[in-house]
Amino acid sequence: MGDDKKAKPAAPVGVWSTVKPFVNGGASGMLATCVIQPIDMIKVRIQLGQGSAAQVTSTMLKNEGVAAFYKGLSAGLLRQATYTTARLGSFRILTSKAIEANEGKPLPLYQKALCGLTAGAIGATVGSPADLALIRMQADATLPAAQRRNYTNAFHALYRIVADEGVLALWKGAGPTVVRAMALNMGMLASYDQSVEFFKDSMGFGEMSTVVGASAVSGFFASACSLPFDYVKTQIQKMQPDAEGKYPYTGSVDCALKTLKSGGPFKFYTGFPVYCVRIAPHVMMTWIFLNQIQKLEKSAGL
Repeated sequence: MGDDKKAKPAAPVGVWSTVKPFVNGGASGMLATCVIQPIDMIKVRIQLGQGSAAQVTSTMLKNEGVAAFYKGLSAGLLRQATYTTARLGSFRILTSKAIEANEGKPLPLYQKALCGLTAGAIGATVGSPADLALIRMQADATLPAAQRRNYTNAFHALYRIVADEGVLALWKGAGPTVVRAMALNMGMLASYDQSVEFFKDSMGFGEMSTVVGASAVSGFFASACSLPFDYVKTQIQKMQPDAEGKYPYTGSVDCALKTLKSGGPFKFYTGFPVYCVRIAPHVMMTWIFLNQIQKLEKSAGL
C-alpha cells in the first residue's frame, strides 16, 4: 500500500516536466513583450519609411498619443503565447534529447545551432497567424484611411483575415516568417547556451552576470542573423495591390532580389540599430525572466 501512495504523484510530475519548458518560455516571452512593445512599433514604422526613430516617435506622440505605441499589444502577446512557447519549449526538449544521445556531455555549437533552427521553424509555424495580425495592426495607421483594416484586437484581426481572405491567409508570408525565425533562433538559442558555458566555466562569472552577459551576446546574434529576413517578411506582409490589382512583389525571393538590385546588401540592414535595440533587449529580457521564473519554481519545489 505504501508503494501505491508514493507512485501516485508520478503522472502529474511527468506531465509538468514535459509542459514546464513550454509554459516558462511563453510566460517569459509575454513579460518581455510588455516591456518592448513601444520599440517594436517604432521599428515597424521606420521599415515602412516614415523617417528616423526620433521623427517617428515625435510624429506618433503628436498625432496618435501614447496609446499608439501599444497598438497591437494583444497580437504581440498572442504571438509570444504561441511562438515563444513553442520555440523555447521545443529547444529545451531537443537539446535534452541531444545531450542524452551525447551521453550527458555538453553539445558542440553546430548541434545547438541545429536545435535552434528546428525550434525556430516549429515556433514560427505555430505563431505565424499572430505575427501577421501584429504586423497589420502596427502598419494600419500608415495606410490611407480608405485602405485601413481597423482591427480592434488580435482576435478580431484573425477573424477578419479568415472571413475576408480564407483560413490559409493566416499563413500569408509564413515562408519568410519561418526562415527568419530559423535564422533568429539559431543565433539566439545556440549563442546563449554557448555563452553560458563560456562565462560560467571559462570566465568564472556568477549566476546573474552569466545570464546578463549571455543574454546580451544572444541578443546581438539574434539581430544580426535575422534582420535581412525580417526586412523581406515585413515588405511581403504589408504589401497592397495597385490600381490594376498587381502586387509589388511576387514572393519573398522576388522581394529579396529587387531589394538587392535597388539598394545593395546593406538595404536589408535598414534600421539595424533600432532593430538591435528592439530584438536584443527582448531576447535579454526573455532569458532574464526565464531565469527568474525557473528560480521561483525551484524555491516552490516545482
